[in-house]
Amino acid sequence: MPNIRQQKKRVRIAAEERLENLRYRSSIKTLAKRLATAAESGDTAAVEEEHRALAKLIDRAVARGALHRNAGARKKSQAARLAAGPRA
Repeated sequence: MPNIRQQKKRVRIAAEERLENLRYRSSIKTLAKRLATAAESGDTAAVEEEHRALAKLIDRAVARGALHRNAGARKKSQAARLAAGPRA
């Protein structure tokens, strides 16, 4: 354990940031699953709404540093393919 006050503060802040990053990643997974189920059901309005919410959350996570920008781009691409529906 750290003895210096600033070190204690850094440990506490790092733990809080880690939990926030976990919340972002978990929420992204949840919204991705919701998009997949909406795409399977075929409800176009629900797919559009879920895709918009997922893309917005991914952008926010990348901006905060919770997700690497290439990982965010990959997840947005996968979501766009899901939202586009099956290939003709």
